[in-house]
Amino acid sequence: MRIACPHCGLRDVQEFIYHGDATLQRPDGLTATEAAMFEYVYVRDNPRGPHEELWYHGSCRTWLIVRRDTVTHAIESVMLAKNAKVGRAA
Repeated sequence: MRIACPHCGLRDVQEFIYHGDATLQRPDGLTATEAAMFEYVYVRDNPRGPHEELWYHGSCRTWLIVRRDTVTHAIESVMLAKNAKVGRAA
């Protein structure tokens, strides 16, 4: 699998580190219940189909949001995480 880094171009997946679901929103640690924190840390969906994922490219020290089909592994889009609004509070 190859990921198109916005800074470095098309690179082998071995240069990247998968960090998980890019749509998760961390509960406010000061007001969150224990159940909400448990769910955030341990409970994960196993999506089938298009999904937004957080990847880190160590070569250029860049966080990316990769939209990838989990069935075919086809990458639909790659964007800088700092520019993404996927699943994040505005």
